[in-house]
Amino acid sequence: MNNQLRALRERQGWSQGELAQRLEVSRQTINALETGKYDPSLPLAFRIARLFACRIEDVFLPDDD
Repeated sequence: MNNQLRALRERQGWSQGELAQRLEVSRQTINALETGKYDPSLPLAFRIARLFACRIEDVFLPDDD
């Protein structure tokens, strides 16, 4: 799944570690999300969207076929 997580995080000036702390996940999870190696659970996707004050669809984009 494609996502805008890195851009949103960098816009806030946060490191991967800082974002991980805010979401209560590991830095490795943030790295895997940003590189598309891991798709978040629905609860985590909602927490991410809430943290950045946007919709899930603004963060996570479907893969191009």
